Amino acid sequence: MSESRPRRIARWVLALAYLVAGIAHLRSPGGFIAITPSWVPFPATVIFLTGLAELAGAAGLMVPALRKAAGIGLALYALCVWPANINHAVHDIAIGGVHLGWAYHAPRLALQPVIIWWALWAAHIIDWPFARRH
Repeated sequence: MSESRPRRIARWVLALAYLVAGIAHLRSPGGFIAITPSWVPFPATVIFLTGLAELAGAAGLMVPALRKAAGIGLALYALCVWPANINHAVHDIAIGGVHLGWAYHAPRLALQPVIIWWALWAAHIIDWPFARRH
């Protein structure tokens, strides 16, 4: 399968973003634990596992045989962590004493579907909206 340069760049950028996020989840879990909704059991363990999932997804995007599975996994991951982002915004949870406000939260929440699409597009699962009509 031929791959366009924009899709290849999108895949690399997404993999790098998830690599950085995965490392952050493992090295500095406090802020992530703080925004985890109260109904999530064992938040420290969940944050550790999400860090591993981000690292695995980033690596999987780089391996052609694993790319589609990684894309689906990262799209589902982005969907599953959305409640933490909503919790962070709605309850104005300070991270390191900093309140981010709606100027940060509104775009962040609105971009979550884009991140889901990005994982699917970068992994060749969908072509929308760039598919050529025949």
